[in-house]
Amino acid sequence: MAMPSFCAIDFGTSNSAVALPAPQGAEGMALVPLEGQARTMPTAVFYYAEGPHDADGPPRAFGRAALAAYVEGFDGRLMRSMKSILGSDLLERHTDVGGGRSAKYADVVAGYLKRLKRVAETHQGGRPLTHAVLGRPVFFVDGDPARDAQAQAALEACARAVGFEELAFQFEPIAAAFDYESQIDAEQTVLVADIGGGTSDFSLVRVGPQRRTQLDRRADILGHHGVHIAGTDFDRRVNLAAPMRALGHGALGPQRPDGTAREVPSGITFDLATWHLINTCYTPARLAEVRGRKADYADPAQHARLLAVLELQLGHHLANQAEAGKIALGGHGPDGPHSTHAFDLGEIEAGLRWPFSRAQMVEALQSDVAQIARAAQECVQLAGLTPAAVDALYFTGGSTGLTHLVDAIAAAFPQARRVQGDALASVGQGLGLHARRVFG
Repeated sequence: MAMPSFCAIDFGTSNSAVALPAPQGAEGMALVPLEGQARTMPTAVFYYAEGPHDADGPPRAFGRAALAAYVEGFDGRLMRSMKSILGSDLLERHTDVGGGRSAKYADVVAGYLKRLKRVAETHQGGRPLTHAVLGRPVFFVDGDPARDAQAQAALEACARAVGFEELAFQFEPIAAAFDYESQIDAEQTVLVADIGGGTSDFSLVRVGPQRRTQLDRRADILGHHGVHIAGTDFDRRVNLAAPMRALGHGALGPQRPDGTAREVPSGITFDLATWHLINTCYTPARLAEVRGRKADYADPAQHARLLAVLELQLGHHLANQAEAGKIALGGHGPDGPHSTHAFDLGEIEAGLRWPFSRAQMVEALQSDVAQIARAAQECVQLAGLTPAAVDALYFTGGSTGLTHLVDAIAAAFPQARRVQGDALASVGQGLGLHARRVFG
């Protein structure tokens, strides 16, 4: 029988990757260049408000092209963090994408998977891909097994809708452990910390050169745990702690006759700071509601700025600003963390800048970081082991660029060696290794 045509897909909250068998004569799996030479692609879709439909549906751009279309001001709708929709009641709903068009959220996810599949098929000379391993977080939904199962079933349905016939799933941090395993020459117990855009996942795995060829690795998976807190939550916290303050978030309204003042309504700013809810803030009903609440603001400039953001649809601009500030202050860059950052809000109000410090960001993220660090310790406890049993901490996922987050996790494991994997590619590479074992 001919070997099935298979791949592995890391469908991430922020970035995605596809692994294919290495070219003939080579071993292992290789990540596919998805955009130019880039082996990962932002998980983003931009729906153009104008243009004819084609065989794949409404006119769209994907990945970096989608982000560029938004930044360049094309009329349409940017969709990001689609993975966060899995397991929610939004999946079967339709959303306005501009130009009088709408799209079902499930079709947005399927369309992105189809793009990944098509690029990979082109890369291997047009041969159709029929089998795939898909990565999944330890928990799509915290504390709700039914919705968690629903989320995986939804992702499977989207993958089958674009032509995959046989599917297998693997936990993303376990896939990262497989990638780490390919780099070592002695048996170890490794705690994998996979902290991306949507979830922080931990797996305690026994790895080693004698174990690599085994297909069934269930006995080597000592424990796994996770929380639905990660990069997009950090962006939201930073957004609320800095740019949204210019729009009145957390401010007090006019003083009342009894000498007290109420906090201005915060529902709109909370939604504006949440990626998958930003576009819900632009409806006529919400605009009318905000216009009617001018009297709730002691500072009229805050209300005017909020209206400007809604009328000019600058919510995604602020989200991008928050992410950039987080990266600058968190230590992602080559020159390490900055001590201060000024958010440029000139598109809202000429000359407006909002200062923010690393200390303020650390404070804003304190509760999220504490929950993530606690989840790492709980993963080891659930396995019935102590921190001393952990030989190495393997960090992967874009959010592991936050140095104070990595330090907080590592503090409970002082004897373990810290290893930084490829932040965006380790999971995809590990899923590829698993796909070869399953389908190869």
